[in-house]
Amino acid sequence: MRHAYLTALHESGSATPATGWTPRFITLWLSGELVAACALYEKSHSYGEYVFDWAWANAYAQHRLPYYPKAVVAVPFTPVPGARLMARSEEARAALVHALVRWCEKAGMSSLHLLFLDPPDAAACARAGLMLRHTVQFHWNNALPVFSDFEAFLASLSHEKRKKIRQERRKVREAGVEFRWALGRDISVQDWDFFYRCYERTYLEHGNAPYLDRDFFERMAQTMPEHWLLFTALRAGRPIATSLIAVHAQSTGVSGQIYPKSQIKVAYGRYWGALERVDCLHFEACYYQPLQWCIEHGYQRFEGGAQGEHKMARALLPVKTTSAHWLAHPAFADAVARFLEREGQGIEGYLDNLAQRSPLRSPDLPGRT
Repeated sequence: MRHAYLTALHESGSATPATGWTPRFITLWLSGELVAACALYEKSHSYGEYVFDWAWANAYAQHRLPYYPKAVVAVPFTPVPGARLMARSEEARAALVHALVRWCEKAGMSSLHLLFLDPPDAAACARAGLMLRHTVQFHWNNALPVFSDFEAFLASLSHEKRKKIRQERRKVREAGVEFRWALGRDISVQDWDFFYRCYERTYLEHGNAPYLDRDFFERMAQTMPEHWLLFTALRAGRPIATSLIAVHAQSTGVSGQIYPKSQIKVAYGRYWGALERVDCLHFEACYYQPLQWCIEHGYQRFEGGAQGEHKMARALLPVKTTSAHWLAHPAFADAVARFLEREGQGIEGYLDNLAQRSPLRSPDLPGRT
């Protein structure tokens, strides 16, 4: 939600009306004071959201009703849970939710979707009558006491998972691949250029153009350099792959927080790409190198991004994320409410199943998040 981040998305041309993201920023004022605000986008498609509503759009189309434009309160192309409704008080947050619905009604939006909400935002939406939907991400948390090194982390895993990770890391080493990392302004222009080659290739291999262009990352290098960590894989001294990680120190301000510090250091897995095929290179670049770095630099959490059950084998555990939804059409709203009830039961069953397959040693099994 940083101004520099949203501005880079807009001014680089990555999230604009031409790409289906029309910004409609909503602000609430009381006696001349700004009391609440959010970034809302009018969408002409459902790409780049990571909370999938294609089935809803198809149902509208089958009944010859327009699903687009719709309204989305989210950070474009960024499946990171957090605050979406900025407010000075709970009253202001509640008023903002009602203002969003009223704006959607007046503007003729088919629906309103608030994605990857933190608990206060989700609670405000629920109190306003919006429907909540849950999805699953996979996050790694440093243990208490914190892991002293990567081997101590491996010791917390079951024998099977520990053995598998060591085998995967050995395959990369035996292929002659080594890694270097760079943080912030130590990431050179050449590093960014090579990263973008890899990032673009990943999308093109899947038949899609990348969401973000080179100019976006140039703006990040200029305006938010301290938030980016780049891992580069080299073979015979030549770069062959990269993974880009976002890093951030969060202020907690919450009593009873598991980490009794004023800040929690969090890393976010974002993008990766390779120009050569090496067995297990993806796991090393996207999980093992970042986790080792997080342990060595006192980071308490690593969020692996959207989806990816395979992340559990790398000790990223399931976490339930929340979105909120409002549909203008009463019949479709009722149908979606019934669907979400069934889907929610499925999510709970899925989480129970995942808990039984935890990679942690039995004595270390945590309660579900």
